[in-house]
Amino acid sequence: MKPLKAFDVQFVGLKLGAHIFEYDIEHTFFEHFEYDEFNDVQLKTTLKFQKKTTLLELDFEIDGTVNINCDLTNEAFDLPIKSNFSLIVKFGSEYNDDNEEILIVPHGEFKINVAHYIYELIVLSVPQKRLHPGIEDGTLNSDILETLEDLSPKSLDNKNSDKDTDPRWDSLKKLLTDK
Repeated sequence: MKPLKAFDVQFVGLKLGAHIFEYDIEHTFFEHFEYDEFNDVQLKTTLKFQKKTTLLELDFEIDGTVNINCDLTNEAFDLPIKSNFSLIVKFGSEYNDDNEEILIVPHGEFKINVAHYIYELIVLSVPQKRLHPGIEDGTLNSDILETLEDLSPKSLDNKNSDKDTDPRWDSLKKLLTDK
């Protein structure tokens, strides 16, 4: 992955205190990560960067929509996304990102690229099961839904009430009831 320079935060020249960085995330952002699950992306990311003497606090907030396909009908729809994530950056002898909430960078480092953290936050904010909102409220008219409904098994009441049963089975059912 080639690092995205627009997402570099150079903290050496910043004063102590709070700083805010804003990023508009579009579909081209995900091409750098070779991620193609989204049809379209319109997200706004706000990074609240708190510089302290011994550490850095990063608070990410995303808000917007991603256009994805429904898992059931394959219909495209806009899924609203709103999420946040906090990261603490400490300084140490070597780079260490074993803990998901704490990042340790070497003492000589002067910038952090936050693109990967934004990418992970967006991808993990999308639910595993993606259902079109029209399915839940019944407003979606789709050929796939109609086909699924036709092919779904009928309830047990319908099977028992059918008069078109095989007469051989009827005689066997009598054996059960004639005890």
